[in-house]
Amino acid sequence: MKRNGSRGCVTRKTRFGSRERDWLKGDAQRGCVCLYGGTVDPQPPASGPQASSTLQADLRLVLCSTTTTVEELCAQREVEGLYLQLHGDLLRWHSHSDIECPVNADQQERTLLTGVFSVRKGKTQLHKWAERQVLLCGTCLIVASVKDSLTGKMHILPLVGGKVEEVKRRQHCLMFSSAGPQAQTYFVNFDTLADYQRWHRQASKMVSQTISLVDLSCYSLEEVPEYLSYSQDLTHLNLRHNFMSLQGPGGLLNLPRFSQLKSLNLSHNRLGVFPESVCEILTLTELNLSCNGMNTVPAQIGNLQSLQTLSLDGNQLNFLPEELGGLAQLSSLGLSFNNFPHIPGVLDRLSGMDRLAMAGNRVETLELGILARMSHLKNIDLRLNGLRWVKSEALEAVKQVTQLDLRDNHLATLDLSSICSLEILHCQRNQLRALTLSGFTLRTLHASSNRLTTVNIYPVPNQLTQMDLSRNLLEYLPDWVCDSRKVEVLDVTHNFLSELPARLLSSLSLRKLLAGNNRLQRLPDLLDHVPLEVLDLQHNKLGELPESLFYKALNLKYLNVSANALEIIPPSSQSEESLSTLQELYLTGNKLNENCAALLVGHQNLRVLHMAYNQLLSFPASKLSKLELLEELNLSGNKLKTIPSTVSSCKRLHTLIAHSNHISVFPEILNLPEIKLVDLSCNELTEILLPDSLTATLHELDLTGNSSLLLEHKTLNLFSHITTLKLDQKPAMTAGDSLGSSTLWNHGYSEMSGQRNKLCVSVLAVDRFGDSVEAAYGVFDGDRNEEVPRLLQCTMGDVLSEELLHSNVDSVYMSNTFLTSHRKLGMAGQKLGASALLCYIHHEPSELGSYFSLTVANVGSCQAVLCRDGQPLPLSKVFSLEQSTEEMDRVKLSKAIITEDNKVSGVTCCSRLLGCSYLSPWVLPKPWVRTEPLCSQDDFLILGNRALFEKVSYQEAVCTVQAVRDPRAAAKKLCTLAQSYGCRDNVGAVVVSLHIGEDSCTCETPHANTGTEPRGPPPTPLPVTAPPGDPAMPSSSSGIASEFNSETSASEMGSEAGSTASDEHPSGPTVRPERRCSLHPAATLFLFQRQPSCTTFSSNQSDNGLDSDDEAPLEGVISNGSKLEVEVDIHCCAFQIRSGPAASPKDHNLDKTRSDYPNGKMRRQNSVVVSATNGCLLAVCGREISDLKKSPSTSSLFGKKLSNGSVVAPEDSHNLIEVAVEAPKKKSGYFTAPAQQDPEDQLVVPPSLEQDVREQLRGQSTEIPTHEEVVKRRGPPEAKIPQPELEYLMRFRLQNLFATFPFTWKEGQVMKQ
Repeated sequence: MKRNGSRGCVTRKTRFGSRERDWLKGDAQRGCVCLYGGTVDPQPPASGPQASSTLQADLRLVLCSTTTTVEELCAQREVEGLYLQLHGDLLRWHSHSDIECPVNADQQERTLLTGVFSVRKGKTQLHKWAERQVLLCGTCLIVASVKDSLTGKMHILPLVGGKVEEVKRRQHCLMFSSAGPQAQTYFVNFDTLADYQRWHRQASKMVSQTISLVDLSCYSLEEVPEYLSYSQDLTHLNLRHNFMSLQGPGGLLNLPRFSQLKSLNLSHNRLGVFPESVCEILTLTELNLSCNGMNTVPAQIGNLQSLQTLSLDGNQLNFLPEELGGLAQLSSLGLSFNNFPHIPGVLDRLSGMDRLAMAGNRVETLELGILARMSHLKNIDLRLNGLRWVKSEALEAVKQVTQLDLRDNHLATLDLSSICSLEILHCQRNQLRALTLSGFTLRTLHASSNRLTTVNIYPVPNQLTQMDLSRNLLEYLPDWVCDSRKVEVLDVTHNFLSELPARLLSSLSLRKLLAGNNRLQRLPDLLDHVPLEVLDLQHNKLGELPESLFYKALNLKYLNVSANALEIIPPSSQSEESLSTLQELYLTGNKLNENCAALLVGHQNLRVLHMAYNQLLSFPASKLSKLELLEELNLSGNKLKTIPSTVSSCKRLHTLIAHSNHISVFPEILNLPEIKLVDLSCNELTEILLPDSLTATLHELDLTGNSSLLLEHKTLNLFSHITTLKLDQKPAMTAGDSLGSSTLWNHGYSEMSGQRNKLCVSVLAVDRFGDSVEAAYGVFDGDRNEEVPRLLQCTMGDVLSEELLHSNVDSVYMSNTFLTSHRKLGMAGQKLGASALLCYIHHEPSELGSYFSLTVANVGSCQAVLCRDGQPLPLSKVFSLEQSTEEMDRVKLSKAIITEDNKVSGVTCCSRLLGCSYLSPWVLPKPWVRTEPLCSQDDFLILGNRALFEKVSYQEAVCTVQAVRDPRAAAKKLCTLAQSYGCRDNVGAVVVSLHIGEDSCTCETPHANTGTEPRGPPPTPLPVTAPPGDPAMPSSSSGIASEFNSETSASEMGSEAGSTASDEHPSGPTVRPERRCSLHPAATLFLFQRQPSCTTFSSNQSDNGLDSDDEAPLEGVISNGSKLEVEVDIHCCAFQIRSGPAASPKDHNLDKTRSDYPNGKMRRQNSVVVSATNGCLLAVCGREISDLKKSPSTSSLFGKKLSNGSVVAPEDSHNLIEVAVEAPKKKSGYFTAPAQQDPEDQLVVPPSLEQDVREQLRGQSTEIPTHEEVVKRRGPPEAKIPQPELEYLMRFRLQNLFATFPFTWKEGQVMKQ
């Protein structure tokens, strides 16, 4: 039976009584859980969890607290364990020592149809219709007990052998009935004819299936359903991933009643013991008992004389009974991932066995004599055993073995010449230095990732068709390679080959040759026509290619010669007519000029052309027009000034990448019918000439790095449909940056989808994290899902900020950040997962002599590399089963099934990920954490995902970034190189340029001036004391194309800092404020930052809140004489110093203005922002978000994806930032105030308000100076106000602003009355 409960079992009134309410109100840590199956109501202890009475026997509400353990609940209920229910029908056994997250990952794949429809149970009219969630899953109809949800009790109706009939009395209604004497019936009324037909068609297929085959896997079953007991002809039963029990009417002890059963799958049921009742089903031919924690196999296994396939993988077995040797028909035996120290001797008696799987055991020595005695054994799998020796004591030949898998062991030498019938050998990732084989029947050889210098095969393997010798130490190819007559695929990449034999390229059988990453300086000439189709010669030292390459290799379709020294390419033919079939050509990273483009005309079938990072000054227009089949063109990193207009003749072009050039005119590509991606970043674009309409296929446009580009409002509206639009934000400066922090680091990043349809890589980049002299960067790679990387991008920065409040130990706050982010993934993290890399640059503010440190944490395959003294320093650890021996041992110890492609359960090759909860405990979210102190020898930091570092080595990545000054252009180049080297997956890179050293410190020791009148201190931000322990929050958790640095130059700050008068005359020497650098900031500094320049809308170009029909002024519209402006100030109020002294008494009143914020935190306001910026109070009433959404200039910007293709949660703050970024820039207005101080901007008491102010201060001892006194005291308008007067009057203005002017303070907003 299926154990499920329903939240509707108890009514709302009776679910919680007075006792329950009193219990919950007593302590915030108290709660309740629902337990099923109890009938007794024990009295609760005085201080422990309590149990309330219930009205039904199957549901009990138990009161408990956050400290209540499972042991206490079990002891109270007098049971051995508990069942955990999650989302209605996901159940797992919870014992005292075995607690694990429940999952049901496979059910989603089995769901065929789902929807919410009107449902009625039974054939009588007494039952009422109700809307319920209905699923057609596997071979069953599932009806939920509540609407729009799968929580609660699930009604399962098996359809195999049942009926699906049309109900003529109702429109679009079907009747579903199960088979058997106790058949049940459900009526489902569909909304549309299409739904009706779709469900009828699918359900009819299930009904027509014979009852002989039943699949009940992943249904959380404890017993076999009762209706199956009437099926005497059942032959195949799949009960995988359930919780089957031995006892009970439907337990495994009653399985022998299925007398015709041939196939039984009981894997992943945690049985603990071998169910002996299975041995009574004498008709079984296939039995699967994998992953059940069994220690022994009973002797009764010998009864199954018809058994042909037996799977016992993933258990705790270390021996087999002698009775197993009597199974004469057993042909396949699975013993992988057990504890066998050697091949069991009982297998010698299995004369019919031809396949033995013993991967992941503890076999260290392989005796070939044992294999010789197994006369029928052909296929042996001994992966992941820790094999060290393969011995052949006698000269006896092993004639029957044809396939041998020895991957991922510790073999140093391997001599298999005695296995004379060997056809397929896998010996990758060992430590082989010598390999000797018999070549009589050898067909396939995989020996990559070893230390081979030569391979001895005798006789010549004339049957050999595929050979992989990549990542070895070969300096030459053996002679027998050229003598082999049938070699079709040869992979010798990543070796030390200096030449290739001429006979190899002239082979009449070779179709695919991979010889990249060697030391080749030339290729031999082709003597005759060859069938070569794929040729990869990247990362060599080739100066030229054979002249006859293209017209001798007429079948050549793929050629990659990137990263060589080519100055010219051979012609496509000897005559004007070309027979070339070349489709993909990669020429990146050579020395080609524009003359080579003329030689490409003959390749008229060319679909992909990469000529990035060459020496092209132009591309001939007439030549480009002839490449009509071109689909992807990459011309990045050249010296092009324009893209020929003839590119419009390439009607199939869908990708144009031309970043890092000198292009000033936007190419005519936006009207191409299939264009999808255009990357023209890091160029010199000034304007874009657009057609009247854009094609709907364009989904990504990158225009970053074009400093002179100005987009009109019409252009932004035309781009509104583009999914990913990347634009620059005009950089700004703040007071903190004016002291040197802006020079500490800056970043650039790039994300490319490659040939995938979606971008599954996301980037986190925050240059100003925490106290404005910290930074956080991250890369998240979801492999084939985009949901988890986007969630991590949006949340992980905030989680890190919260964890920093609780601990300053790197391993603690980083581990907690990853674990909390893992938890926040919710249901998305049950089945999906992602690799994650997080880098945090920080320092200890309390130590003036301290410098910055870099803390790196990662799970999965994303990596970080630091360039120190020009050399790469890897900082992360790759958690891949192929690259981490420790992780491989851990996963093996937990009895996970590792498939032949080294993936855990065939899902992922990573042993640590965020997400993929259903793979626990094999895949964990625990990160690797490392902290590295930064020094002046550290130049930059590179972050990348797996695809990047698979194609680009650490050393090449460092050399690439060193050659490019701009971090954004460097990141672009890394991704472009990875794609040109053959990467077809998503690739992402972040480059952080570091300028940290002793010369970065700009601190000055405080000293006194000798003059009687100071010239005035440098402009200083208004100091506001922050409480100790306040969080340091990032400005954004997402990597937006234009990072919001919230910077203001010193001149802008000086123009906006108000000059005030004081009631005290300065006398004696004046102490100049201590100037502090960003390395050693003042502990009490609190900075509000603003986004100038680009956030001002022009009144004649945008909807600024004052339409032509409106007569009354609107909020957020500021009228300044003849000018009309809308100010959108974005204040990053979340930045706070985490430590500092307590507030001074004179700042007490100032702190009252922030008393509405709990725990001293500042709330980010969307429509109205109040901020103390650069010494003055700004009260800016922006437009409501609803108004922004209605604006034609901004409505298309809401709810869009961010520039990196990632979707941020629909928060108004994010939308406001996007609107400000993508608004047209204005060259005049409030934010472009003159650098010098304007007397009109000084914060003094106006003469008209002097009387009101004096009345307010009547009775106080302090007096405010008049306007004339201030002017007389401070001298000419150009003079600076002394610092004490400035601070005093600012405090006065903060205290009395709302009493003087018609504004009120309410929940952090300034609202006009």
